[in-house]
Amino acid sequence: MSAWVAVLTASVVAFAFKVAGYTVPPRFLEQPRVLRVTEMLPAALLASLVVLQTFSTGSHLALDARAAGLAVAVVALLLRAPFIVVVILAAVTAALLRIAGWP
Repeated sequence: MSAWVAVLTASVVAFAFKVAGYTVPPRFLEQPRVLRVTEMLPAALLASLVVLQTFSTGSHLALDARAAGLAVAVVALLLRAPFIVVVILAAVTAALLRIAGWP
């Protein structure tokens, strides 16, 4: 199977899921349990992506400069720093630690 067939198949499946989402009856979406899940799902997905990108290298767990950058970002967020400042602080922290020789 070529890569294009896989890409086109995945695109068709994604589009079918999107169209199927429009056919869900509104009364199902208004249930309290569904509302709670849909409110928390984006935060959970974002948190899982951050953890995966920060603490993994390939198929191995890693504790390196990215973790320190994340820690600095969390502290900056707790201090209510603007988002751009948070990103810059995290990037500078990770860069300085890598320059210093930390993996």
